[in-house]
Amino acid sequence: MNVEKQMRLLRQIQEMEFVAIELNLYLDTHPCDQDGLNDYNCAIEKLDKLMSEYTAEYGSLLAQGFHGCKKWLWIEQPWPWEM
Repeated sequence: MNVEKQMRLLRQIQEMEFVAIELNLYLDTHPCDQDGLNDYNCAIEKLDKLMSEYTAEYGSLLAQGFHGCKKWLWIEQPWPWEM
């Protein structure tokens, strides 16, 4: 397992989550800003792609992640904040 690649991908996810949250807050006060809405939708699309890539490579980031096995996979590897 390439820990540097995993950390880089995790960092990208964290950055895109920040962008999405900030745009969400902006849209709370500027609901008619079409550019802001477009930026938000783009950020969510990128975030979904990054999270799908991470999940496929390293397992779920969410407790709801289930990969068809009979045990909890995230127990066997370091948690994202432990890396």
